[in-house]
Formats: sequence, structure tokens, C-alpha cells
Amino acid sequence: MKTLHKTLALAALVSSSAAFAAVDFSSFDADGDGVISKKEAIVNSQLVHLFDQLDADGNGELSKEEFSKVQ
Repeated sequence: MKTLHKTLALAALVSSSAAFAAVDFSSFDADGDGVISKKEAIVNSQLVHLFDQLDADGNGELSKEEFSKVQ
């Protein structure tokens, strides 16, 4: 069920082109350190909602590769 929820949430996010239409990885990476922290992600409620699911290695940050799963 958790996998289904994750899949549906990702599908909703991806299908909502307006959510990420004018933004890319660098627009969320405010401090330019090459990762998106939870603090940086807070500017987008959908990204916050999916953050833990996208954070594949569980380090509390989204890499460019992890973030690309929503685009």
C-alpha cells in the first residue's frame, strides 16, 4: 500500500506541470551546495510532502538525481 501511495503521489506531482514548470533543481538549492535540504524544500508544499519518499538514501537531502524523479 505504501508503494501505491508513493506511486500515486509521484504521478500527481509529475502530472501537475504547474508545480515545477518554472523551477529546476537550482531554484530549490538556495545555498548552492548541490543538494536540496528539507529547509530549502519548504518553499513548495508538494515537494515537502514527497521529500522523504524521494530521498532514496535517507540522508535528509535531495540530490539532483533524486530530485529528477519528479520532473
